[in-house]
Amino acid sequence: MKRIKIFDTTLRDGEQSPGCSMNLAEKIEMAKQLEKLGVDIIEAGFAIASPMDHKSVQAIAAAVEHCTVVSLARCTKGDIDAAWDAVKEAKHPRIHVFLATSDIHMEYKLRMTREQVLQRISDMVAYAKSFCDDIEFSAEDASRSDWAFLAQCYSNAVAAGATTLNVPDTVGYSTPQEMADLITYLKAHVVGVENTDISVHCHNDLGMAVANSLACVKAGATQVECTVNGIGERAGNASLEELAMAIRTRADFYDAETGINTRQIYRSSKLLSNITGVPIPPSKAIVGANAFAHESGIHQHGVIANAQTYEIMKSTDVGIPQNTMVLGKHSGKHALREKLESMGYELSDEELEGVFVRFKDLADKKKNITGSDIEALVLNRRGVSQGDCRLVSHVVNTGHGVPNISCIKLQRGNEELEDVAIGSGPLDASFKAINRMLHMDVQLDSFSLNAVTDGEDAVGEAVVKVSLPDGRSYTGTGLSTDIIESSIRAYVNGINKIIESAN
Repeated sequence: MKRIKIFDTTLRDGEQSPGCSMNLAEKIEMAKQLEKLGVDIIEAGFAIASPMDHKSVQAIAAAVEHCTVVSLARCTKGDIDAAWDAVKEAKHPRIHVFLATSDIHMEYKLRMTREQVLQRISDMVAYAKSFCDDIEFSAEDASRSDWAFLAQCYSNAVAAGATTLNVPDTVGYSTPQEMADLITYLKAHVVGVENTDISVHCHNDLGMAVANSLACVKAGATQVECTVNGIGERAGNASLEELAMAIRTRADFYDAETGINTRQIYRSSKLLSNITGVPIPPSKAIVGANAFAHESGIHQHGVIANAQTYEIMKSTDVGIPQNTMVLGKHSGKHALREKLESMGYELSDEELEGVFVRFKDLADKKKNITGSDIEALVLNRRGVSQGDCRLVSHVVNTGHGVPNISCIKLQRGNEELEDVAIGSGPLDASFKAINRMLHMDVQLDSFSLNAVTDGEDAVGEAVVKVSLPDGRSYTGTGLSTDIIESSIRAYVNGINKIIESAN
C-alpha cells in the first residue's frame, strides 16, 4: 500500500473560519493533540500575518516533537524570512510558499503576466530553499488554471528545489473526475515530479472536498491537506476524520494507508469544538452524535444480530467513549485517574486535581456520571491563572412580571468582587453585573446551550462569543447542570481570555 501523508491545516486555514480563532495556549494544546492523532505535517500558521501568528508558529515549532511544522508564506522575501524565523527551531521545519496561477487571479489580484509568475516562482522557491531543505509550493487556484501553464509552474518549482507540489482547489469549484484527471496530467507533464510528493488541498464550497481529495489519492497524490471537523474559510476544507476513515475502511479500493491513530479522532474533534465553541452537527460523519446511533427497529435488530449489517466502522475505532456509569460521589481520585486513562486522557497531577474537584461537585448534583460527563470535565479543565476571574456565587431573581435581577460574586486574585444589575433577562442582568464590577465594555455577540448528556440532570455546556469595541472576539465555554450557572461560567471564561490577551 502507498503511504498518504496527512497535512493538517486546522491551525492555519481552519482558524480563518469565522469564529474559530484560538489563543496561544489553545493552539499549543491543539497542536499536541494533532501529534497524538498522528498527522505527518502541522501547518502552524501564517507567520507574516501578525506578531501573534509569528509567536504561535514559533511556540508550536518548539512544542512539537515528531511532526513536520510548517509556516505559510507568499512568494515574497519578507514572508519567507518571517516563515523561516518562526519554524527554524522545529525538529522538522518546512516553508510553504504559494502564488496564484489562474488567469483571473493573475490579472485581477496579482496584476502579473505569466512570464512574471514563472520567474517569481523560480526566484522565491530558490530563496526559501536557501533556508530549508523541505519546501512546499502551492499554485493557488490550480484547479482553474491552464493545465499546460500550471505544469510549467510546477516544473520551475521543482527545478528551484521544491520537494512537495500542492494542487489546491482553492474555491471548491472542481469535481472528483476533474481533479483526478488533473493529477494524472501533472504526473505526466511536470519535469522532475517523480522526486516530489503531490499534494491536494480541496475546499468544500460545493460539498465535494473529501470526494475530490480521495479521487486525487486514487490518481496518485501522496499528501492530502485537511482540517479537523472540516473547518476553514467559507464552507470549509476537506475533513481529516472523513478522509482518514475512508482510506482505512476502503483500503481495498484506495490501496493506501495513513499514519493516523484513529482512536484519537473523536478526542481531537471534541477538543477543537470545545476550543472554538463550534458544535459538531449530530449527523456529521464519523464524529457526530448520530454517526453510530440506530433508531429504526429494522436497523436495531440487524445491529444486535451482527453490527456489520449497518455499521461499516466500530465506534471504538474512532475513540468514541461509552456512556456507562462507573463513578459516583464516593469514588476517589485513583478511580477517576484509571477511568480517564481508559478513555485515553493523560493528565498531570495538577490537572487531575482540578478535574477531581469539579467531578466531586458534579457528583453531588447528578445521580449517574457518564463517560460524556467525565469527558466534558476534562475538555473544560482550563486552569485559573493569576489575574483570572472565578465565579464564587450567583443569585438570580427572575420571572414573568418581575424585574430580572442578578447578584454576582467573583474572585480575582486575592480580591473578591460583587455587583448587582437589572436586565431584560437573568443572563443579561448577570453579564451586566460582571461588566460593571470589572469596568469592562464587553459585548455579547452570540450564545448557545447544548446538553452534553441525556436526562433531566444533563450537564449543559454554554458557549458565548464576546467582543471588545475594537472588534476582537473571544469564545467562552462553561459547564454545569444549572444552565444559568453554565452560562455565567462561559461569560467569565470569555472575560478571562480577554484579560489573558491583554497581558
